[in-house]
Amino acid sequence: MRKTSLLAAMAMMWATPLYATHPLITDDTFTQGKGRFQIELNGELSHDRETSKGFARTVNCSDTAVALSYGLSDRIDLIASVSLQGSRLKENSNVTFDEHDIGDLTMEMKCRILENRNNGLSLAIKPGLSIPSGDERKGFGNGEVSGGVVVMATYESKLCALHANIAYTRNDYRLEDDQATLRNDIWHASLAAVLNVSDKLRAVTNIGIETNSDKSSGTAPTFLIGGLIYGVNDMIDLDLGIKNGLNHTETDTTLMAGLAVRF
Repeated sequence: MRKTSLLAAMAMMWATPLYATHPLITDDTFTQGKGRFQIELNGELSHDRETSKGFARTVNCSDTAVALSYGLSDRIDLIASVSLQGSRLKENSNVTFDEHDIGDLTMEMKCRILENRNNGLSLAIKPGLSIPSGDERKGFGNGEVSGGVVVMATYESKLCALHANIAYTRNDYRLEDDQATLRNDIWHASLAAVLNVSDKLRAVTNIGIETNSDKSSGTAPTFLIGGLIYGVNDMIDLDLGIKNGLNHTETDTTLMAGLAVRF
C-alpha cells in the first residue's frame, strides 16, 4: 500500500474529535460550573477490514485520551485533551505498519449561549484548535494548526435527554502527500439520545455522518453507537459502548470504555 493510502485510512479513523460525554460523539450543552473540574480517561479499540479480489487489508487502531475541563464560569468551560494513538496495518498475512505515538493537542472552549429552563432547551457553541504535537509522518497528526467549531442543542427532561450537533473542521496539512489525498473541509452532523434507566444508569445511542477525509471517495462515513453510563456517585461515571460503521467508509467496529471524575 502506498504511504498516501495508509495515511488516508488512518485519518478516517481519527477524524474530527468532538470530546463529548463518552461514549457519545455528539456533545451536549452542559458545563461544569464555575471553578469545577472534570478529568476524563477514555480508551477505544477499532477494527476495520476490507477484502477485494483475494487481497485483504486489516487496520487495528487504539486510542487512549485524557481530557481536562475547567469551569471558567457557570456557562463557559475550557477543555484540553491529548491522546496516545496506535495503528497496525496488515496486508493479507504481512504486517506492513505498526506504530504508536501521541496525537495532536486539542484546546476548546464550550459556551452555553441560550437556556430555557421552562421547556428544557439549551444551545451552546464550542470553538477549538488542534495544535501539532504528534508525528504527522506516522499519520498521528496534521503537522499544522487546525481549527473548527461545534454548534449543539440539547433538550432535557426527567426521563431522557436529546442532543444534536453540527460541526465544521478546517484541517491544514504539512506533508505534501496529505495535502494531495486528504480534504481540508470536514462537516459533521449527529444526533444522540440518553435514557435515564435508573438514578445511576443511563442508556445512550448516537448516530452521525461526516465528510470523508479521503479525496478519492465521495461516500460520507456513517456510524451508530450504543452504550451505557453508570454513575458510581455524584463525582464518578463509568461508561461502555460499541460503535459500528453503517457503510464501507466508516470503521467496522470500535469498542469504547471511559472514566469521568468531577471535583
